[in-house]
Amino acid sequence: MRALPRRVRITEVGMRDGLQMEPLVVATERKIEIGLALIEAGVRDIEATSFVSTTAVPQLADAAAVIAGLKGRGATLRALVPNANGARRAAAAQVDRMIVFMSASESHHRKNVRRSIAESLAGLEEIATVARGAGVALGGIVSTAFGCPYEGNVPLAAVARIVEAYAQVGMDEVSLGDTTGMATPPIVAAVVGGLRAQFPALPFALHFHNTRALGLVNVMQGLELGIDRYESSIGGLGGCPFAPGATGNVCTEDLLNMLNELGIETGMDLDRLIRVARDVERLLGRPLPGQLMRSGARLAPAQAAT
Repeated sequence: MRALPRRVRITEVGMRDGLQMEPLVVATERKIEIGLALIEAGVRDIEATSFVSTTAVPQLADAAAVIAGLKGRGATLRALVPNANGARRAAAAQVDRMIVFMSASESHHRKNVRRSIAESLAGLEEIATVARGAGVALGGIVSTAFGCPYEGNVPLAAVARIVEAYAQVGMDEVSLGDTTGMATPPIVAAVVGGLRAQFPALPFALHFHNTRALGLVNVMQGLELGIDRYESSIGGLGGCPFAPGATGNVCTEDLLNMLNELGIETGMDLDRLIRVARDVERLLGRPLPGQLMRSGARLAPAQAAT
């Protein structure tokens, strides 16, 4: 086993990947409050919103206002962009980083964005041109990188096809998404190993869901492979509206707790994150799946979990 990374970057995705699934439309002011609380807890990389169709995802109709409320407050602000129009809106809002998303599975991609992978790939250069023109960094996500609920196992070649297209337009990082919680440690090792062999200079991040209770196990596998970039969601919020049975993301405070116990630095404050998670749970009015928000840290006083 190789040495684990000494420091890990966590990208908080709850404000986008988490809230987009919620039936309660959260007020813009409350979203900004959540973002500021995350920043105060040491979060320095936030996927704040998505510039998708406001009709399709009304929860994120206030994307520009959320960015404006968090801009310059100490965190890199990411936003998903589905096409060139979304990229132009993101550029106008002055996001720090645009993120393109495509599924490795044709079935999931069509349900997610209502067009083929080939059609999305054809529009990739236009998005990159918008980002370059605005001086905004560009990264990509490959969804269903570890399995698809419609097609089952996803061939490595299908994932590599998207990664290669991302690399060709100059993306400086690619996140591998376990959109439906189908990843297992052997699958993670095979996908990461195969992609690294083909793209040795490209940094990869990992985005796991906890659908089958393997989220942190898969993170551990990633750490053993030397991956030092992960995406997670406060309180374990999230899921995929186009994937049957998909549940929330790996929980940020649970992930941070594990990294702390491994002696891996993140620059984030666990106690503050737990408070943010509890505040979000109260805001949404339903139990969230995070564990640390119930128990507190291992050596915390018992009353900290109340």
